Amino acid sequence: MIEFTLWDILRNLLLATRWTILLSLVSFIGGGAVGLGLLFLRISKRKAFRTLAKYYIELFQGTPLLMQLFIAFFGLGLFGIDVPAWLAAGLALTLWSAAFLAEIWRGCVEAVARGQWEASASLGMGRLQQMRYVILPQALRVAIPPTVGFSVQIVKGTALTSIIGFVELSKAGTVVTNATFQPFTVYGLVALIYFALCWPLSKSSQILERKLNVAHRNH
Repeated sequence: MIEFTLWDILRNLLLATRWTILLSLVSFIGGGAVGLGLLFLRISKRKAFRTLAKYYIELFQGTPLLMQLFIAFFGLGLFGIDVPAWLAAGLALTLWSAAFLAEIWRGCVEAVARGQWEASASLGMGRLQQMRYVILPQALRVAIPPTVGFSVQIVKGTALTSIIGFVELSKAGTVVTNATFQPFTVYGLVALIYFALCWPLSKSSQILERKLNVAHRNH
């Protein structure tokens, strides 16, 4: 029987952690890009665009991420499209993240005083110019803390991708446990690694919230 040292276990888990980090980054950046588009649709003057974005957000917020992963992985397979686990995981997490980020950012845009819209309109600015030069710079200050806070949810969400075979930290924990028969040690280390990834993000969100609120009060 092969003996595994603590370092052997930790090294294998750390190697899998890189995929957790990479998937989180891809989902956050991709979700941010799609979410920004959804934000513009959500606050559009055209009702059809607002309705389209609203239904998208309600669909992805109202269904479990696990189901979305299954559909991304197995659903396309029904049409003869072979989807690798990493692609299905990235796609599902990106679309899921976009729905939440769009709603977070919509709240931040709506937190900007109505007078700012009216003042910029009185200067002859178009909708895009209003957003670019007046609204988004102010909304960004409000949006940073909850956006950083939501990134913690994305990191945790990557754990679900193990169900479709993507080998990230959780999946690696299961594989290493099956090889070493040391579930307490392995999953204890997995929990510590997730904590090391998520805690700095949570703390950063709290610090940013305090700093930006103080700066806002001083203006």
